[in-house]
Formats: sequence, C-alpha cells, structure tokens
Amino acid sequence: MQVLNTPSSRATSADAFEVIGGKQLKGEIIAQGAKNEALQVISAVLLTSDEVTISNIPDILDVRLLIELLKGLGVTVNRLQEDTYTFCAAGVDLAHIESEDFQQHAARIRGSVMIIGPLVARFGKAFLPKPGGDKIGRRRLDTHFLGLEQLGAQFHYNPDKNAFTVESHGLKGSYILMDEISVTGTANVLMGATLAEGTTTIYNAACEPYVQQLCKMLNRMGARIEGIGSNLLTIQGVTSLGGTTHRLLPDMIEVGSFIGLAAMTQSEITIKSVQIPELGIIPRVFERMGIAMEFRGDDIFVPAQEHYEIQNFIDGSILTIYDAPWPGFTPDLMSIILVVATQAKGSVLVHQKMFESRLFFVDKLIDMGAQIILCDPHRASVIGLDRRFQLRGIEMTSPDIRAGVALLIAAMSAKGRSVIHNIHQIDRGYQYIDTRLNAIGAEIRRM
Repeated sequence: MQVLNTPSSRATSADAFEVIGGKQLKGEIIAQGAKNEALQVISAVLLTSDEVTISNIPDILDVRLLIELLKGLGVTVNRLQEDTYTFCAAGVDLAHIESEDFQQHAARIRGSVMIIGPLVARFGKAFLPKPGGDKIGRRRLDTHFLGLEQLGAQFHYNPDKNAFTVESHGLKGSYILMDEISVTGTANVLMGATLAEGTTTIYNAACEPYVQQLCKMLNRMGARIEGIGSNLLTIQGVTSLGGTTHRLLPDMIEVGSFIGLAAMTQSEITIKSVQIPELGIIPRVFERMGIAMEFRGDDIFVPAQEHYEIQNFIDGSILTIYDAPWPGFTPDLMSIILVVATQAKGSVLVHQKMFESRLFFVDKLIDMGAQIILCDPHRASVIGLDRRFQLRGIEMTSPDIRAGVALLIAAMSAKGRSVIHNIHQIDRGYQYIDTRLNAIGAEIRRM
C-alpha cells in the first residue's frame, strides 16, 4: 500500500497543538468521509473473496489502524488515490488471528470489534482482544455477542489474555430483539446474518445513516436486506457475496463541528457538499442555539455572527439538549454544543444520556473562563457569556476525540495561546485538521 506523506501520517512525531486564538476564519472547507461508516464498510470486505473498492475514506488514525489489521490477516490492500482503496480478502490467514501481532493491533482501536461478524460468518472463527478506544464511560460489547450468539456463535472469554474467542459451525437465521440500539452492534449482527442460513429479523436495530450505507453496500454485494432506514431489518441469508464499489458519506460530526467552530470564532465559513438530507436534525439543533446558516444547494453557509442567542422552549423554560439514537441528536456532537453554548446569549442544559464520562472535560473550559455547572456525570448547565468575556488560553489535555475537537474550538476562540496535549485522540477522528483550518485563517502548530 502506498503511504502518502501527509500531516496526519506524521502525527505520531508530535502530540500537542499550539493554538493562537482570536482569529477570524473565512473560506470553504470540505467535510471528510464519515469515520464511523468507514470502520463498518471496511470490515465488510471480509465477507467476500472478490475485490471491493471504497472511496472517500478519511486518512485518520483509527482507519489506518483497521486497514493495517486487515493487511495482517492477509487482505490485499491497494491505494488507488488519496481517499480510494481496493480490498481483496481472498487469502485470509486465520492462523494470524491468534498471533501476538494481531492481538496488539486489534487492542488499539475499538473499531476492531467490527471484524467479528464477518469473520464468524465466512470462516466460522474469530479471536479478539478487548478493544481500546475513547475513555468515555462503559461501552459494553454484550449487544454484539448476544446477537451473534442467537445466530449460533459461541463466545468464550479468556481473562488471562483479556480476549474473546468466537466460533461457529454455521450461522442460522433467527429473530433477534436487540437489548439496546447499538450502531456497531447492529452492523456486526447484520453482517453475520447476510451469510447465515435462513431468515434473520433484527428488531430495535439502529437506523443511523452509517447502518443504512452498510446495508446498501451489502445489497450491492448480493445480500438480501429489507427495511433499510427503519428499526426492523429482515435479512435473507445467501451462500456468498461478491465485490462492489462504495462511496462514504461526508462525516456529519465534522459538519456539526465546523458549524460550531464558525459560531465560536465569528467566522464566515462554507461547508461544501455535506449531503444535507443525511444530517437529520443536526442543523435544526444548531439553529436552536441561535446559529444562523443558509443551505446553498448541498452546501451550508455560516455567516460571521457577533452574537447568537439560545432559544427557550415555547413555555419559556430553559432549553435542554440531549442525545438519543437516530433520528435523535447524535452523542458525538454534545461536546460541540456545550462549547458553543459558552459564548451564546442565554442558558442551556446539556444532558449527555448515553455516556457517563463525556462531560468531564468541562473543567478545562471552566479554567478558560466559561460558566458551567457540572450537575452530575450526565448533565451540565451552561450560562452563556454572550462574548462579554472572551475565553482565555490555557494548557490542557484532550481526553477523547470529540472533547479534543471541542477544546480545539474553544482554544481558537480564546484570547492568547493555548496548548492541547494528547492530540493523537483528535487525529483518530479528524483528518489533517490543523492543515485544513490553517488554510482558512487559523493559527495551529504541531509541537
């Protein structure tokens, strides 16, 4: 595989950003391919021995680690363009699954759990160390395992190796009621069901655009999936799948991050080719935060705003924004909403329901001068400053991908110099973020 010399590929040599705040940005920016979709559809190439071509793949750490994991398994990977790859899983080496090299690579990213379903469905065996990822609270794997068990897989946990072994002598279709609306759990069970014998029904399935994209890709490969876009999926198992081509959606989390960035820094930014129908209620939630935007074809134009005012509920009570499974508001943008609220006019209660540790980065914002009351691990009340007091630059550490970008946005709006450590967390999910923002007027330097 060709390796391009990009800022992201050099990220391992520097793990801090120096940010000079108070800069107004202006220009156009293009959202990268969707990270969460990429981890699913790249794993799906294991379901076939034919070639699969995927484009708009973001060059981010988590995706590169997953591609390296597949290469170690014997998948042939060719990089055709900067964002386009071909994958061929004709020569998968199952013995490599239990090697120390595979275990070390798989443990580095949570996305590695996505290969279980395809491996068990096609080869009858998978081995996976407990995967890593963001430290944002408990992120259990029960939904993945229970769903695949109902298809006939057997799971064994080895506490000494902190790893799971999965085996099957042939998956069989089943009625599955998911115990939680899990995007990755739905995707894993769905991929397993495509090659299972008979009919599988998945109820309480996640219906995010990422899952819809995976379903459409699998159907082009020869799968028989009905109910796409709903919480009830019906899969008629087939004996084999073939190759296809697939293009990732723009990353809705990046789109939301750029909307928040424009508001915080009083910048005029056009976000290009965002596929507006796939954004759900994301634009509406930012509008309720008082942020003006215009839809120009498939672009979102955010004008420079000196002030933006949070809307109250109809009865006059304080606005509450909470996360929920699709088509609710995505939890990955709650950190951005919280930061945006710090300079708005008005107050908002941010209720992060799905993860109990995602709000713990607010202590950094308080140190920067924000007025936030952390009520408990799930709720924070933000009293907007209405730009009467500019945030001040400080030295801080990024705890996870989304909080890291929220802190970067805060630093870009702040007065003076900030330093953000642990930025490999940001690089896990955002492609060349410093280079792309510097191109429209930011001042960010890798230290």
